[in-house]
Amino acid sequence: MKSEKKAKLIERIKSLQGLTDDERGDLLELLRTNKPYGLVWENHKEDVEERLRDELPVLIEDESKRIISDNPDAPNHILIEGDNLEALTTLAYTHAGKIDVIYIDPPYNTGNKDFTYYDDFTDEYRTLPYVDKDDSFRHSKWLSFMSKRLRIAKKLLSDRGVIFISIDDNEQAQLRLLLDDIFRGKSLDRGTLIWENKGSTKGFSKIVKNHEYILAFSNNPDAIKSQYNKNFPADGDLIEERLQIKRSPKNPICQIKFPKGLPIRGIEDIRFDDHVGNGTNRIDIISGDMVFRGGVLQNDIVLEASFPYRNQTEKFFKAMETGEPVYDTKGQQWLEVFFSKTGVPHYSKQRGFTILSSLLDDVPNSGFSDLKALKLETLFNNPKPVALIYKLLSHFSTDNYIILDFFAGSGTTLHATMQLNADDGGDRKCILVTNNENGICEKVTYERNKRVIEGYTKPNNEYVEGLKNNNLRYYRTAFVGRSRSPQNLRKLVRLATDMLCIKEDLFNEQKEFAGQDVVKQAFRYFEKDNNRMLVIYREEAVPLMAPLIEKYNLPDGEKIKVYVFSPSEDPWAGSFEDVADKVELCALPMAILNAYKRVLPKQKDQNIYVEPDMVPDQTEEENKSSDTLFPEEGGDQ
Repeated sequence: MKSEKKAKLIERIKSLQGLTDDERGDLLELLRTNKPYGLVWENHKEDVEERLRDELPVLIEDESKRIISDNPDAPNHILIEGDNLEALTTLAYTHAGKIDVIYIDPPYNTGNKDFTYYDDFTDEYRTLPYVDKDDSFRHSKWLSFMSKRLRIAKKLLSDRGVIFISIDDNEQAQLRLLLDDIFRGKSLDRGTLIWENKGSTKGFSKIVKNHEYILAFSNNPDAIKSQYNKNFPADGDLIEERLQIKRSPKNPICQIKFPKGLPIRGIEDIRFDDHVGNGTNRIDIISGDMVFRGGVLQNDIVLEASFPYRNQTEKFFKAMETGEPVYDTKGQQWLEVFFSKTGVPHYSKQRGFTILSSLLDDVPNSGFSDLKALKLETLFNNPKPVALIYKLLSHFSTDNYIILDFFAGSGTTLHATMQLNADDGGDRKCILVTNNENGICEKVTYERNKRVIEGYTKPNNEYVEGLKNNNLRYYRTAFVGRSRSPQNLRKLVRLATDMLCIKEDLFNEQKEFAGQDVVKQAFRYFEKDNNRMLVIYREEAVPLMAPLIEKYNLPDGEKIKVYVFSPSEDPWAGSFEDVADKVELCALPMAILNAYKRVLPKQKDQNIYVEPDMVPDQTEEENKSSDTLFPEEGGDQ
């Protein structure tokens, strides 16, 4: 349609009588949408999406399910029970731009009761609305469902972040086109991994599908670099000590010390007793136990090595000895060290990292066995194996990454994260999201990882030690009315505290602040190490809190993050002017509302909010302390 004709139609629609604002907006949106080549589908309403037009989601912790390590520095993992569209909305406030790796295993939409879709025509008393093969909107519903979630997920990714999505042939083509539209850049398509998950196809007289795909996309073309396949010795931190090269008549021989925690490409779980390889490719173990777990060296070792070709050997060991790059005649660096599956050492030219199908070679489809070992196999179908996600994370995450799985299912991603942390000493944190349909969140996702943390006994009576250096916190989604009434605004701030703790990764609540006992109706205070957070729920407390902050003794250069209730964008900056060097202020609930506005569907009824006289919406219990914010000793706090 020509632009002049389109402009005239837009003006005509604006002036039409008898249309509601929503109808007029929908028509204008259709007219203004300039759809390029790509995927086109019918947008379908979901019950959860319609609910978000009226209500705002928050997260509330179920403290009875809290698992806390004796180690005060243990990573905090989060499990959220609720629809993932609701949970992703809350994460749009707590984790925008902070997630480093997303792995999801969404419904494959096979038509075999694996994909449920709640819309206006379903309710909790009817059979689950499975999308079957004969549904003429089968692919359209799936794309509508995935698009809403993936567009929020993209906003969560950090600059170095990458998303991996498992899928099969039912939706692989459509998913790639959808991701192309969301990420809008060919360079952001990082490739496809192929996982052979169904054994050999030999002996079949027809084409047999024995694989699935893992699509990888990122926000940044330089983001997805293998952390596992590190180039060294260019990274001098990896080589703790270079020992003296011994010269021999044919080839130089070098003794090199490799530190615990070093990743070596090509080796998985294996132990070498006295040497690696054979003949001219032999490497002798001079000291230490050469044990690899998940491709990561478990002990300090010293190796004595040589290679079959003199010129390559000298280049390799010169690089090892000096830590400087060595170039061949074409100007390419020779740096990368790796081992074959039999332990034969090799090295190759440095190159840009490419996702190869070989990355997932020999990853067994052991998800059922993993659950069987935990005595949960009867409660969940087709779980992904720990080994698959472990391998992805070992290649594409470093020790402090934040990992998200919002189709958590049986909770494999957290299991793999905790196992990898145990193996390489990492501090990765994991967030899981799943609904509780058929009790999956409580009975499988939570129970599985509870057993992994606390320890469990296999069906053969073998006891598996727990990965006790982990905290797990369980949350459920709750809701606040979306209209901006004084009551709703106050309720949103009161219920947002758990979200603030997640946002700041700060859960250690204190009983007093600057000598003043905490009054939970007025303020709460959290502190651990150099992190401090003060949450002020009532504006009446602001002039009383500033003097407390002034006398609080802070180390030079450090600040307290202060979240304060305000009916506007202003976090009472004037009241905190005397302590401006000690605080980082944030006005609530506007910070939350602004984050939600970027991802929520349009509100049904646009309530115009004029700043009112903010009358506290208090319960009878809260009113007991309303005469004074800070009761005298012995008062009701």
